[in-house]
Amino acid sequence: MYSVTKEIHFCYGHRLLGHRGKCRDLHGHNARAIIRLESESLDALGMVVDFKDIGDYVRSWLEAEIDHNMLLCRDDPVLPLLEAAGERVFIMDSNPTAENLARLIYDRVAGGGFPVVEVAVFETESAFASYRP
Repeated sequence: MYSVTKEIHFCYGHRLLGHRGKCRDLHGHNARAIIRLESESLDALGMVVDFKDIGDYVRSWLEAEIDHNMLLCRDDPVLPLLEAAGERVFIMDSNPTAENLARLIYDRVAGGGFPVVEVAVFETESAFASYRP
C-alpha cells in the first residue's frame, strides 16, 4: 500500500452551541488539515496523486468556503445578525467542531475522486480531530 500526505493551512472562526467552556463564544483558529491518501498502485508517473493536484483542489475549496470565514451551526441565533451585516458565514448542519470539519473536508476530497483515507484537523498545535470511514 502506498500513502501520501498533504498538509494545508487555513483560518476560521466558530463557536459551539451548548458548550460549557470558552468555545461557546465566537473565536478563531489558525488551523491545518492533514489529508492522507492511499493506493495499492501508482499512476504512470509513479505517484498515488500529485501533491500539487490534491493541494490545488483542497486549497481552492477551502479558500472559497472556509478560510477566513465564520463557521456556524444553522441553529446558531447569531447567524441572522451576521448574515444581515453582510458577513461571510459557512453554515453547517451540526456544531462546527474539529471532528465535523475533518468529516467535511474528507467528504469534499473523496467527492473529487481522490483516494483519501483520513483527514485530521488541528485546531491548535496540540489538539486535533480526525475522520476516517
